[in-house]
Amino acid sequence: MLKQRLMTAAVLVPLVVWGILRLPTPYLSLVLALFIVQGAWEWTGFMQLKVVWQRLLYVAVVILGLACIWFFQQDSFLAGADTDWLALPILSLFWWLLATVWVLSYPRTVQRWSSRAVLVLIGLLVLLPTWLAVVGLHASGEQGPLLVMYLLSLIWVADSGAYFGGRAWGKRKLAPAVSPGKTWEGVGSAMAISTLYAIVAAQVLELPGNLWPVFVVLSLVTVIFSVLGDLTESMFKRHAGVKDSGTLLPGHGGVLDRIDSVTAAAPVFVVGLWLTGLTGTSVT
Repeated sequence: MLKQRLMTAAVLVPLVVWGILRLPTPYLSLVLALFIVQGAWEWTGFMQLKVVWQRLLYVAVVILGLACIWFFQQDSFLAGADTDWLALPILSLFWWLLATVWVLSYPRTVQRWSSRAVLVLIGLLVLLPTWLAVVGLHASGEQGPLLVMYLLSLIWVADSGAYFGGRAWGKRKLAPAVSPGKTWEGVGSAMAISTLYAIVAAQVLELPGNLWPVFVVLSLVTVIFSVLGDLTESMFKRHAGVKDSGTLLPGHGGVLDRIDSVTAAAPVFVVGLWLTGLTGTSVT
């Protein structure tokens, strides 16, 4: 399995890096939209929809949502310094706070979110703000693409640290009812290596020295939420009785299995850049 995962990553990672650093925002937004649409299809599995037209209807709703966001926010994207697009990522943070409660209390609170109507709304709050956060950050200025690259690479570094740290030292389960394989030792390893990575990134991004602590703290908060995103998807998969969200990516499962961490981390990161005053290198 690990070999297959590495082979898939060896193909995908260079393409992702090239797309982020080389594609103009409108083209990148279209590519990302394709992933979000595939994620919407996989989300219908969490809702346990069996009829094709029902699944396609939900996908159509997500496509319509993406189109509306682009129609109303494209001027903000192209303006670069405009932050009007932050409203939806900010709104999504309320969902992720609620998700924290549900993950920690699973399965006692499963009846509160297990209806299809609730899952329809949750899917929109997971998928649409993710796309908007990444696209808006990419369009935010000269360093926008670098910040998107940092966001994704930070999550990759944290995931790798958690995986290998958990295998080497993992004993205490993080959330056994949701994801038995994750441990506190793995999270600790992720935080340690992410701290070092954030310090290096602060130098690469040429942040003033007095902003380094803020940037590192924001990065660590982003990592914490990336773990939450992973756990939340695991919760939905466990309730739906599936191992992976899909089979599109050999060794990795579906698109949601790859972007679950990003769905929580991206809104937190872009909102955090704005709240902490790191707007000189990011969202202005």
